[in-house]
Amino acid sequence: LALGFDPIWFGVILVIIMEMGLITPPVGMNVFVIKGVAKDVSIGTIYKGIFPFLLAMIASVIILTVFPDIALLLTKAMG
Repeated sequence: LALGFDPIWFGVILVIIMEMGLITPPVGMNVFVIKGVAKDVSIGTIYKGIFPFLLAMIASVIILTVFPDIALLLTKAMG
């Protein structure tokens, strides 16, 4: 890319951030899918279950931003 980003790294970051957007308000589309499957579970309980995964995604974005070679390790090993 013109800004000096590796396209594979950018794709990995983009997918993680898009997934974060799909599980957090105001849209939270994946939360409503889970609610449709598990009708007896409240939205609050679903968000409590999602919270650790959200923290893990935030941590992974931070780590991949600081150390971008982690996302590129497999592609560099393949040549």
